[in-house]
Amino acid sequence: MDMDDRSKALLKALIERYIADGQPVGSRTLSKMFDLSPATIRNVMADLEELGLIHSPHTSAGRIPTPRGYRLFVDRLLATQRFEILQPSQIREMLPASEPTRAVNAAATLLSNLTHFAGVVLAPKRSQVFRQIEFIRLSDKRVLLIIVTPDGDVQNRILFVQRDYLDQELTEASNFFNAHFAGRSFDEVRGAITEELSSLQEDISRLMQQAVEAGTAADDTDDGVVISGESKLLDITDIASDMDRLRRMFALFEKKTDLLQLLDVSSRAQGVQIYIGGDSRLVPLEDVSVITAPYGIDGKIVGTLGVIGPSRMAYDRVIPIVDITARLLSNALSHHTA
Repeated sequence: MDMDDRSKALLKALIERYIADGQPVGSRTLSKMFDLSPATIRNVMADLEELGLIHSPHTSAGRIPTPRGYRLFVDRLLATQRFEILQPSQIREMLPASEPTRAVNAAATLLSNLTHFAGVVLAPKRSQVFRQIEFIRLSDKRVLLIIVTPDGDVQNRILFVQRDYLDQELTEASNFFNAHFAGRSFDEVRGAITEELSSLQEDISRLMQQAVEAGTAADDTDDGVVISGESKLLDITDIASDMDRLRRMFALFEKKTDLLQLLDVSSRAQGVQIYIGGDSRLVPLEDVSVITAPYGIDGKIVGTLGVIGPSRMAYDRVIPIVDITARLLSNALSHHTA
């Protein structure tokens, strides 16, 4: 799109003013910022409107950005701020290297708290490989299955069993399982389990089969999306003033299908990505933007994190927050696996 420097400067000023105030911007306001007459500015604004970059809401004499205008702004006109996110000691406390799951959850919370929007993280796919398991008796017919993955992630599942097991029986079952299957995936164990368990009594064998099914099912059903701060969107007038938009926004969080697709696509991209509703087919809501960045473990991308908020957001501030948080989470997870 060919635009002269004056048009770019006016568009940039209009969008920045609208982001700051939330009110349509008129030619008189812009004339005070530039050494140009209101008539000249009106002509430029008419050209910008013809290009589909701004429009007039209702009968207002002022103009606001369109999704296409926001897109040009973030792609070609934006200069991001330098942002100091946290002190090193705070980072280590919030994103603990020894607890990957807690670090992922904390990253979503950190994004939400710093931007006052919703923070989202597509967590690394949980490993089906286990380092060890343990059976703990909870009651007559309930057993707690504890799964420890090679990277130290701990997953708990409750098994509903057909009879009461003694603590000694559960310990023996744990020891047998770990001795024969540790370091393998639950899918691999499922294939080998019939032959390996033929020497055990039937009800102990059944307990182990339940453990395999629980471990495999957990991996299949966990969507892996962590969301924090959805309620903060209720405080944003641009979103909360439209009940239909608000309902569709929370449906996005609840169903997660569209959100998963967007995060999956952005995990294959390099660096920060900006998706603007009305401009990007991946964001099903107008006036909503999603800013994402991939994170990794030892240089390998394993997930994506980001922020969901109104299109009228301070991109120059939010973009570095997302970028830095992705780097911090990468460092925490890489340190843990080292």
